[in-house]
Amino acid sequence: MTASGIRVLLVDDQELVRVGLRMVLDAADGLEVVGEAADGAAAIRRVHELRPDVVLMDVRMPGLDGIEATRRITAESDAVRVILLTTFDLDEYAFGGLHAGASGFLLKDVASDELLRAVRTVASGDAIVSPRVTRRMIELTRGILPAATAQEADDGLTEREREVLQALAAGASNQEIAAQLFLSESTVKTHVGRVLSKLHLRDRVHAVIYAYEHGLAGPGRA
Repeated sequence: MTASGIRVLLVDDQELVRVGLRMVLDAADGLEVVGEAADGAAAIRRVHELRPDVVLMDVRMPGLDGIEATRRITAESDAVRVILLTTFDLDEYAFGGLHAGASGFLLKDVASDELLRAVRTVASGDAIVSPRVTRRMIELTRGILPAATAQEADDGLTEREREVLQALAAGASNQEIAAQLFLSESTVKTHVGRVLSKLHLRDRVHAVIYAYEHGLAGPGRA
C-alpha cells in the first residue's frame, strides 16, 4: 500500500461492471482505482505496469480467463492479492481459483459495504469468502477433502481453536474474530495458523470448506 491508500485494479470484460465498481471504490476513503483491464492477459500486463495491492478479477472472460490470470499473477508476486468476482451460478470451473492463489470470492451483486470491507481485508493480508459463495462452494466440492466425522475432524484442536475455525467458516476476518472472542488480532493470527497446521490445510479458504465438510460449521451450529 502507498501513502495514498490501497491501489486497486479492476478486471472484467463488461465495461458497465467496471464502471459500477469504480464508482463504489473511488468514493471510499483510502482506496484508489489505478487501472482497468478487460481480459486476463491485459490484467497481467497492467499488474506489471501498475503494481496494485488488490485485483478484483472476473472469472469468465474471453481469451485468458480469470483463473489462469490469477494463477500467473500470484505465482509472480505475494504482494498482489486477488479477489475473484463471480455470479451466483457457480461451477467447478470457478473453484480452480482455490488452487490459483486467490484470496477469496465475491458475488458480482455484492453490497457496497461488503465490497469495501473485502478489499481492505485482503489488502491487510487476510482472506475473505462471501457466505453465499461458501454455501455454494460446499455443494460443489463435496468429496474433495477426506470424509470424517465431526469428532475425528476436531481431534487435536483446542476449544479456542475450534471457535476460531467456526468463525472462519462464517466468513469472519481476523479483526472480526478478535472482537467476537475478545482476543487481540495477533492472538487470532496465531490460532488461525495453528488450525491450518493441525488440519493440514493450505489456507483459510480451505478451512471454510473443511469446517462445512466435517460438520464443524453450518446451519444451526454455534
